[in-house]
Amino acid sequence: MHLIAQLLLVLALFQGQAPPDALEASDNEVAVEAVTDDARIQERLRRILDTTERYDALELDVRNGVALLSGTVEDEAERAWVVELVGNTQGVVAVSNRVALQEVPLWDLSPAFAELRGMWERFVGSLPRLIAGVFVLFLVMLFASAVARLLSRPFAKRFESELLQTVIMKFVLVLVWLFGAYMFLRIAGLTQIAMTIVGGTGVLGIVLGFAFRDIAENFLASLLISLQRPFRIGDTIEVEGHTGVVQRVTPRGTILMDFEGNYIQIANARVYKSTLKNFTANPFVRQDFVVGIGYDAGVTHAQEVVMEVLTGHSAVLADPRPMVLVEQLASSTINLRVYFWVDGSQHSKFKVRSALIRMTLRALEEEGVSMPDDAREIIFPEGVPVRQLAAGEEVQPPAPEPEAPVLEEDDKRDEDRHDEATSAEGDLESEVADLNEQARRSRSPEEGADILAD
Repeated sequence: MHLIAQLLLVLALFQGQAPPDALEASDNEVAVEAVTDDARIQERLRRILDTTERYDALELDVRNGVALLSGTVEDEAERAWVVELVGNTQGVVAVSNRVALQEVPLWDLSPAFAELRGMWERFVGSLPRLIAGVFVLFLVMLFASAVARLLSRPFAKRFESELLQTVIMKFVLVLVWLFGAYMFLRIAGLTQIAMTIVGGTGVLGIVLGFAFRDIAENFLASLLISLQRPFRIGDTIEVEGHTGVVQRVTPRGTILMDFEGNYIQIANARVYKSTLKNFTANPFVRQDFVVGIGYDAGVTHAQEVVMEVLTGHSAVLADPRPMVLVEQLASSTINLRVYFWVDGSQHSKFKVRSALIRMTLRALEEEGVSMPDDAREIIFPEGVPVRQLAAGEEVQPPAPEPEAPVLEEDDKRDEDRHDEATSAEGDLESEVADLNEQARRSRSPEEGADILAD
């Protein structure tokens, strides 16, 4: 009942009227609890607001249970909180809210300074953890190489390739470094930053993957060549139309020296993906040439003569056997195709072919086998001049041709038939040894390590 009486009293005061008669003291006195003192309510609310340290600009006045609020606050949430606090305080029957929001200046750097101050405080607080993390990272980096060699040794022993062993060790070394970085971030309390960096590195890795695709492809091809070894140092190979002797294979490319003495460097990715012809893997090489005999000659006899030359030459292999086959009936000759095999690691196929052509020519001549030239048609665009002889004029005989020299028994023709190699053809040996000697004396265009070296 005393609350109803207080409310009626407050309404009467605001309306400037006296209390209604119903509230006047009657003959019978009614016991009513004492109304809370306004000063005590104001003092209590002031202490609460001062404790928050956020309402220094707020003014509070309590009169007859009514709290009058005025001043400024920073935002709407603070104003609502104050009104709710005062309204829920015992003894406050009403709240007069005249609190306004502070005007925020356009250029207010105080939040930025506050954030910087907070960052500095957090940095100073995390210094002990950072120091401990750096110390652990230093220890990992100090022993990373030794640990990588120890961990990669069981795997590296399974491969003979020095390049592959190096790659395995480098891979394990990177894993050790990543473990050290992970431990540093965990100890320093930067796990979230590490995840952010990893996310950004993933995007960066995609970009770098496209940018360095050719380099990665070339390096992978180097590993595959080192493992599969489709050729060896000193082999004669042909790649993309380039023929030469393999000098070295680096992680970047394959170095050849062609038979003109020029260095040729081909990227390993192109070597691995291209069609590769190895002339040394099988040292036996087949060569051939064509010889034409006249239609009046005996074909069987000519074949036997050529076979005798082939089987009598020391550079021609008996197994596989040489062959002399009739290939074509030309306009004026019967063409025989001569096939023979040579050990390419010992002899030069070009020199042996030259010697056999020379010896076959002289052998056929000595056996009386004709080798006519191809028939030719001669055209005279201006016509053939004809002069009629005058009466009594005699035809002048043509000038006599010089007599052919008399051939002796040691004639050069006999030398052509029986000498397996002339001074012009050399010793019939392979040119690979000469090229390797030139490569030894010259400067290599690629100074990288040879991944095929034993």
